[in-house]
This record gives sequence, structure tokens and C-alpha cells, in this order.
Amino acid sequence: MTEALGDLALPSALVDVVEVGFEWEWDEEADEARGCDFEPYERFEASAETAWWFRLWTGNEEVDGSEFRFFGATGAGDYVGFWLARPGAPIVEQPVVYLGSEGERGVIARDLGDLLWLFAAGFGPHEAITDPGRETQPNEAFRAIAERYAPGGRRSVAEIVAAAGAEFPNFSDLIDAMCR
Repeated sequence: MTEALGDLALPSALVDVVEVGFEWEWDEEADEARGCDFEPYERFEASAETAWWFRLWTGNEEVDGSEFRFFGATGAGDYVGFWLARPGAPIVEQPVVYLGSEGERGVIARDLGDLLWLFAAGFGPHEAITDPGRETQPNEAFRAIAERYAPGGRRSVAEIVAAAGAEFPNFSDLIDAMCR
């Protein structure tokens, strides 16, 4: 299946996130990471590419990942994208999921607005799923984007991740059913 370039265009808020970008580095002295290990794509991943890696990730040749629209990855190969779980809803109202390279998975945000507030708090997708209570440095550029596209949506990262998990408690079961 070949998609037109317009079909792969990111929502405006994610275009703004791509323009700001993420910084990540390893602090040898503190033996810890600083920043967010996240590399947003300039457009959604093409369906053929999603199908290829999703089959490898699940070990299941019968799935194609078409229920997802991926828009970024970490340096370790973790994927982040929208899960098309709300029939008929616009892409920005779909939940955002994280699929880790080692099988970790979870719903990290109920929608794009919540994801923008995660970024504003200084979290990337990996950090949100693995340690939503950790201390971070808020990102003022991402805060401005969140204020523009999701005004009034500011909450703690732990609250955002918990609300996403509570709304979609069976996500992990869905993924387990696809894996071989």
C-alpha cells in the first residue's frame, strides 16, 4: 500500500514539537541520563514500514499494526504513536502508546494534549512509562506548545499516565494476544 505524503502529515502540534526537538545525554559523573531519549519523526511512519517491524516485534506474520500511527522512536528502538482506539475520532484525540524494544508497553497519554503536557514537564515517552514520578526539568518551549494546543490540560505526569492506563486498562492484553 502506497500512501500519499499528505496522509503521513503530522498534526500541527507535533510539527511544532519536531521543530523544538529533544536533548538527551548521559552524565558519567552522576551515572544517569539527562533529558529525553525521543526522536520524533517528521511525518507518520508509512504503513508498510509499520507492518514490517510490528510483525518482527510481535513474532506474528498475521498482524500489520494498522491500528497504530507511529510518529517517533527512542535510540533503543522503542516506538511511540497513536493507537486508533476511538472509532471516528480525529487522530489528536486518540490515545498515545509506547511499545518498548524489550516488550514493555503502555498507554502513556489519553490524547495528544496530554502528551504535550508530558513533554512540557520534561518527560519523554520512555520516562513517562518507566518512572512517571521522577524529577525533571520542565521544558519552556514545550510548555508554550502545550498551552497553545491543549490549554488548561496541565496535570502531573503521574496523573496523566494513570488516567491513560485507567481509560485503557486492556492495552497490554491486546498486545499479548497479538504476540506469538
